[in-house]
Amino acid sequence: MAWNIGANDLANSMGDVIGSKALNTRQVIIVAGILNFLGATFLGSRVTSTVAGGIVPISSIDAHLVTLGCLSALFSAGLWVTCATFFRLPVSTSHSVVGAMLGFGICCALMGVIGFDEISWGVFGKVVISWILSPLVGMTLAFLIYKMVVRFIISRGEGEERLERGIFRYLVIASSCYQAFSFGSNDVANAIAPMSAILGNTGGEVPIWILAFGGFGIVVGLSTWGYRVMMTLGERITELKPSRGFSADIACATTILVCSSFGMPVSTTHTIVGSVIGVGLARGFDAVDFGTVKSILYSWLATVPAAAVVSMAIFTTLVKIGL
Repeated sequence: MAWNIGANDLANSMGDVIGSKALNTRQVIIVAGILNFLGATFLGSRVTSTVAGGIVPISSIDAHLVTLGCLSALFSAGLWVTCATFFRLPVSTSHSVVGAMLGFGICCALMGVIGFDEISWGVFGKVVISWILSPLVGMTLAFLIYKMVVRFIISRGEGEERLERGIFRYLVIASSCYQAFSFGSNDVANAIAPMSAILGNTGGEVPIWILAFGGFGIVVGLSTWGYRVMMTLGERITELKPSRGFSADIACATTILVCSSFGMPVSTTHTIVGSVIGVGLARGFDAVDFGTVKSILYSWLATVPAAAVVSMAIFTTLVKIGL
């Protein structure tokens, strides 16, 4: 699952620096890998606790069933994200894991292990709202930031291309580092929360070795398959230059870090896509490829139910065969 997150979600965070040609793919892997690992290791525990025990009442379920359920959730979410990455679609791993864990919880309720009312539907509702709000906030911030960049810097400079190749090239590298760190702080939970739940860490501090384990897996995913989704974010939604990538990065990373500090597993994918769209809209509707946006939106809508259904099927199968 961590490998999938690196190949899909972390690749999202670096799509704009690739699209603006500020760094090449090898440089991106090194920079993003280091910053994402640090964000996951030192700031990933809050969101991990929410995903591990905040929705499904893990403490009320037999430990063996928890193990089977979390295994099912990881297989389900991993399968969905692998398929999406193959088709170059930036889906939400947050959606995938939360949906898969919810599917496990529903199965337990149908088996009579817990009641439906014991599932924290309120927490799930807040998470869903955060998924909707985060791309809107990212889009709005990116729109405003880019407008200010154009008004106060580019329009007063001695040439747009000179500024793009000079100061903004370094700014987009710095902002991408900021974003990679923020992605690690939020998305590592999608890989290690089920594992953390199995080990009994459903609240409070998560052991640092678990966080580091997830962070390492994410870096490997980016290094081996991340180029597929980087191209979608960096080139297919809107044309990106360093100033545009910088604006999208700052808007996205700020939104994610604020949510991480409150333990909310937002969709980092939704946030960066919303931010890139916001930068495009700042230049007019014609600057955005809405065909690509529509394909991404369809994949988003399918993620939670698909992950939940597959997780339920895997869990039910494992129970029936007596594992």
